[in-house]
Amino acid sequence: MMARVGILPLGRPNFDVAFAEELAEKAWRLLDASGHEIVGPRGLLFDAAAAEKALETLSGDPLDLVLLLQFTFTDASMTVKIAEALPAPLAIWAFPEPRTGGRLRLNSFCGLNLAGHALGLAGRPFGYLYAAPDAPGIAASLAELLAGGRRAESVPTGRAAAGAGTRAAEIVAHLRGARIGRIGEHPAGFDTCAYDDRRLADLAGISVEPIELDAFFDLGRAASPGALADARSLAASALTGLDGIDQAELERSLRLKSAFEELREKGGYSAFAIRCWPETFTEYGGAVCGPVAMMGEKRVPCACEADVYGAITSLIMQEAAGAPAFLVDLVDVDVEDGTSVVWHCGQAPVSMHDPEFQPRAAIHSNRRMPLLYEFPLKPGRITLARVSQAQGEEKLVIAGAEMVRAPLPFSGTSGTMRTDAPAETLLKTVMGAGLEHHMALVYGDVRETLRGVADVLGLPVLEIS
Repeated sequence: MMARVGILPLGRPNFDVAFAEELAEKAWRLLDASGHEIVGPRGLLFDAAAAEKALETLSGDPLDLVLLLQFTFTDASMTVKIAEALPAPLAIWAFPEPRTGGRLRLNSFCGLNLAGHALGLAGRPFGYLYAAPDAPGIAASLAELLAGGRRAESVPTGRAAAGAGTRAAEIVAHLRGARIGRIGEHPAGFDTCAYDDRRLADLAGISVEPIELDAFFDLGRAASPGALADARSLAASALTGLDGIDQAELERSLRLKSAFEELREKGGYSAFAIRCWPETFTEYGGAVCGPVAMMGEKRVPCACEADVYGAITSLIMQEAAGAPAFLVDLVDVDVEDGTSVVWHCGQAPVSMHDPEFQPRAAIHSNRRMPLLYEFPLKPGRITLARVSQAQGEEKLVIAGAEMVRAPLPFSGTSGTMRTDAPAETLLKTVMGAGLEHHMALVYGDVRETLRGVADVLGLPVLEIS
């Protein structure tokens, strides 16, 4: 039966527009051959004004399905507006990209992830497809999506087994009373990074203190020559290539290490949650990623995008593992070969590098400023976790995996992993449970300890298994 499908192609111009448009041409051909009536714009919508204008054109005649084409990363704000404005069933098609070792050209999966979380909070059902337009069997998969199938299915949580054990109790005791410095606000459309002071206090007695971004930048600008020299020495001991990047931008970046240290000393903070972009680039003039890597190695987590719950999870994880934690994005899931990729700019603690690869200094893939650390993650057993607020319920999400030795999948710090659960289960759980786009990663299997932590905190557990 022919359906009337309204399409909205979403993207951002700071990604690889030519590649996105190449995918779009293939997607249009498939949609036109689907046998359905396809209405809506064919050009990529790069900003809110363009998307809202396109939305108006679809608000007249009834639609049988609204299809968002997630060509690159976008935040979830426009997805939420579309879901509110159009009553028809909603579906999202996102697009994998080759693991070239270069920049994330699309980062489409992360956009899908943010959208799924926001729709889960809103209680809005949706279908999804994560597949290239030339993937085997794509015509059948797309037909299923356009017919209203491939729905994100809810994932039940369970209770942690009673009997937390001494280690879990110690971790929670250490967590209670922790102070997190939140530097700036989380970006618009990042519902994944929202938090409530009262819920945090009830959960573990954690307090969050807001710090102005400008105050943080001023501390960086005022860093002493000695503090700057120490930061450069630390970077030089870990990385090659420092002399080959813009030295003024590098200096500004390294100064932020001193800013973190001064705030920590004066405020007694256990962790930070920082609005890392765009202002560190557009207003300050240097990346915070390298300093975040340095602080992470010292077991002072600095969660990007002002993700307070990400900072809390990192604190729990580094205590459980007795080692640094790395807050990652899940950026690719390959159901066919069973592997997935975790990534985050260039901010992994350097102790996580593959010993067969010499870590090197790098610049941000979109903003083109230093300092980023660049290396693939070392092979070995890992645990992933998140104190999650997905679908309005606090829970502890836990997964086990093996990081495998593979070429650097994407620039910065990233790694290829094989989760204990099949990759398809991972994908279905992330989408069905509406999980956040950040999870904390540590080396070692600490799942039993985390189950105990959940028991002490009274949190349900969602195990990806």
